[in-house]
Amino acid sequence: MTASNTERSRLRNGDLLALATIGIRSRPLRALLSALGVAIGIGAVVAVLGVTRSSQADLLARIDRLGTNLLTVGSGQTVGGDEVQLPSTASLSVARTQWVSTATATAELPSLHVFRTDEVPQYRTGGIDVRASGTNLLDTLNVGMSTGVFLSDVTSHYPVVVLGHDAAATLGIDRVDPQVRIWLGGQWFVVAGILQPVELAPEIDRSVLIGTPVAVALFGYDGHPTRLYVKAQTAHTVEVAALLGRAVNPEQPNTVAVSRPSDLLESRLLLANSATRLLVGLGAIALLVGGVGIANTMVISVLERRTEVGLRRALGATRRQIAAQFFAESLLLAVLGGVAGVVLGALTTVGTALARGWQPLVPPTAVWAGLAVAAVVGGLAGLYPAVRAASLTPTDALRSS
Repeated sequence: MTASNTERSRLRNGDLLALATIGIRSRPLRALLSALGVAIGIGAVVAVLGVTRSSQADLLARIDRLGTNLLTVGSGQTVGGDEVQLPSTASLSVARTQWVSTATATAELPSLHVFRTDEVPQYRTGGIDVRASGTNLLDTLNVGMSTGVFLSDVTSHYPVVVLGHDAAATLGIDRVDPQVRIWLGGQWFVVAGILQPVELAPEIDRSVLIGTPVAVALFGYDGHPTRLYVKAQTAHTVEVAALLGRAVNPEQPNTVAVSRPSDLLESRLLLANSATRLLVGLGAIALLVGGVGIANTMVISVLERRTEVGLRRALGATRRQIAAQFFAESLLLAVLGGVAGVVLGALTTVGTALARGWQPLVPPTAVWAGLAVAAVVGGLAGLYPAVRAASLTPTDALRSS
């Protein structure tokens, strides 16, 4: 080939891009459907990672806000399966334990039921528990009041209650004044306040709280708590958890059940990660299907454009240039699908996050990785069609037309 022919057959990048868009521009609907599979796959992966990251960030912020230093102590069981009652001195013993900031004893009173009025049938309890509580429960649980005030050293001796958030909703009470009363254990109790939701102690949400002294005086409470809430110094939470069993019951420390409520929230992170891997796998399958669709489209395009290929070859285009044209077209289809998928995934993430009150977070890694994977899929999908197009000779291509 002469120098002039070599110069004429040189394909510039701008020319290659124009050639790569011929098939897309001539059959836009088919190109759109081909890129749609890649867009769905990339969009699913970006959306899953973005929604998961937003959810995890919100959950971690809640854990930080609620704290990881709350411990609960409950009655355990012996080897034979018998329940071991917590000692009446458990709260004092725990409060004296090293690194313990505050401790509050509560006791469930299963024989008592709560009703909005004394006209409600006894069997319609609404699933509300009654618990005797110490006056420092708010400090221990780090919770506030939605309305009203909590039990004090004075009101704990009188028929006064504080409602958990869910208990108040069940009873239909949303305000506090001297006329708002409930029927508890055959007596009228005045509602002094309603708690805010207690995420780390949901049993408090569905409970009605009365003072320990009035529980002893009116209902014969024996002083044995059923659950202790313990706030430890954050840096020593693990050490305190190890000490509580012996502090509560020195003779049988193994019969004391100690747990950290924040562990339940942290376990949700692990569950979310497992679900994320599953959904990302499904997105990868959709992406694979999209790649097969692009490959199929390009093979059909080669068959339909044999005349074009033969004419370009006759005019001096090399096999490499023909292969580059169809390879670039496949790559362009996949990248366009990848860009659409990233936009779709980002919009899904933002919409979901805003609907649930989260801070929207779209991981940059997911964006760039999505585009890179789309380019790889497009490149792999275009290899065979490009080689097939390059293998056509001018005479065969023109003859078949």
